[in-house]
Amino acid sequence: MEKVLKPMSGYLALVISLLLLGGSAYLFIYGINDGENPNVTYIIISIIAFFVTCFLLKGLMIIQPNHSRVLNFFGKYVGSVKDNGMFFINPLYSSQKMSLRSENLQGQTLKVNDKMGNPIEIAVVMVWKVGDTYKAAFDVERYSDFVKMQSEAAVRHLAMSFPYDNLEDDHAPITLREGGEKINSILEQELTDRLSKAGIIIQEARISHLAYASEIAGAMLQRQQATAIVAARTKIVEGAVGMVDLALKKLSAENIVELDDERKAAMVSNLMVVLCGEKAAQPILNAGTLYN
Repeated sequence: MEKVLKPMSGYLALVISLLLLGGSAYLFIYGINDGENPNVTYIIISIIAFFVTCFLLKGLMIIQPNHSRVLNFFGKYVGSVKDNGMFFINPLYSSQKMSLRSENLQGQTLKVNDKMGNPIEIAVVMVWKVGDTYKAAFDVERYSDFVKMQSEAAVRHLAMSFPYDNLEDDHAPITLREGGEKINSILEQELTDRLSKAGIIIQEARISHLAYASEIAGAMLQRQQATAIVAARTKIVEGAVGMVDLALKKLSAENIVELDDERKAAMVSNLMVVLCGEKAAQPILNAGTLYN
């Protein structure tokens, strides 16, 4: 479990180290130049002061903003420092640098079968950062590689859980193409569940590429076009029937002309041809009677 430490400021230790370094240099020079015979005591003291200075300097630690250090003491986890600045820690501690900044991951385009077995291409882009330094440092081998592998597994699982669209599954409540924010929320939750063991926080995840695989893209496009044409024709027929019904009711209500069933059928046929035809109808003038 992560334990956040707040070590002491390193400025005092830096000043003491500089004073010891200056004193060590002074004693060493003084001991060498003390008469004809060097003063061994001063030289030994200067050497000891120099090693103490090096020991203290090893305990100084500078942490940049949005960075952290994970501290260990002979294999035992001590804690994590997340504040920025210069600090002084036990010089015997070993530290591991770890960034806390947000990072983008543009996943590679994957070819996978959707819920209906159709091969599709899918890719995601996600924003993530380290939230728990202990888990990121010790629960996985390399957390950056772990993020890449688990994100790919999450995308594959998402693609296999939903159909690409509702052409084959009319009753599908959610599809990859039309799911929108719902699909993105499911993807974020899937990534959070998989990456939480590494202490990773998912800030955002979105599908960046979604298409049928190249081997079936042409056939699926024709199918979508056919579906669109059928839907458009259905709307046209519904509108034409309504207009014909309205025309017959208007003619009957205002007593403009009396039509028997045969002439009504002919009129309906002509109106349906005009309203549902793809090209404009050519008008033909009837110079005789209604029945000739």
